[in-house]
Amino acid sequence: MSEYQYKRVLLKISGEALMGNAEYGIDPDVVERMAIQVKQLHDEASRSRSSWAAATSSGGVAGSAKGIGARAGRLHGMLATVMNALALQDAIERIDCPCRVMSGIQMNEVCEPYIRRRAMRSLEKGDVVIFAAGSGNPYFTTDTAAALRACEIGADCLLKATKVDGVYDMDPVKNEDAVRFDSISYHEVLVRGLQVMDSTATALCQDNHMPIIVLNIDGDDNIKRALAGEPVGTVVMEEE
Repeated sequence: MSEYQYKRVLLKISGEALMGNAEYGIDPDVVERMAIQVKQLHDEASRSRSSWAAATSSGGVAGSAKGIGARAGRLHGMLATVMNALALQDAIERIDCPCRVMSGIQMNEVCEPYIRRRAMRSLEKGDVVIFAAGSGNPYFTTDTAAALRACEIGADCLLKATKVDGVYDMDPVKNEDAVRFDSISYHEVLVRGLQVMDSTATALCQDNHMPIIVLNIDGDDNIKRALAGEPVGTVVMEEE
């Protein structure tokens, strides 16, 4: 990855993106494509002493669970991220790439608890580390958890892989004339209330000078191209 701008990257994978075109669950083809991209980048990273981490999120479990209280619904969503993480881990390991899942909620029979020192050691050994269950607190979103983990592991960049190809000035699904930004500042994202990540996550990245790249999960090499500096998705960064 010597030709890339970032040496340590946290990839935030949305549950909706892992659903593909399905109405719920996980699309195995999407997970496999993601695993192959991570494997390719991991192999390149191993030669240049770089490292990879990922953070998973749920596919709208909390919002669809009618009759369930807010806290319980959020806990359901956090547990769903663990299932997504285990599916991704399985796909990554099946193509001979070392991978560990660390959870913000202790469930020792399923995966490891998140301990920063242990995560750092795994990254230094060359493992791909997947962070699941958010921060372990139900009222903090997986966006905020991804930003927090990125800062804790000293990542150079936070990639957000979604179903859309960047940040728009309005919802591109509802507005045909929506305009996509190639780059935008944290301040403008916050002031305009753009749906990049939640405001807490965006502010955390701003305070820690953490670039955010929002891109489409589809495509065989979108992540690689974005890290190489090609105009893929939208970069959220400091004002020039």
